[in-house]
Amino acid sequence: MFQLTVLYNHPEDPAAFDKHYDEVHVPLANKLPGLRRYTVARPAPGPDGAQPAYHLVAVLEFDDAAAVGAAMGSPEGQAAQADLGNFAQAGATMLSGPATQAT
Repeated sequence: MFQLTVLYNHPEDPAAFDKHYDEVHVPLANKLPGLRRYTVARPAPGPDGAQPAYHLVAVLEFDDAAAVGAAMGSPEGQAAQADLGNFAQAGATMLSGPATQAT
């Protein structure tokens, strides 16, 4: 399994970010060819009430690195990447690599 993880910084308007992400970006990302699994987490404040480092964490799983490359290069991948400018003005960090199950 190969994962693409996207760490979204805190937006200026969290409600507008979440609405666009849920209603527009998720449907775009769900169309990525070869996508095996797509999870989204909205981290909660720490035990001391401190703001988490990121507003939202998305993890997309593919069979391998080649599948990620093909997905991102596809028309669906280009559309999802182009959409980032519509809601992720605070920035996002993308990480990718092989994933194994910890035991």
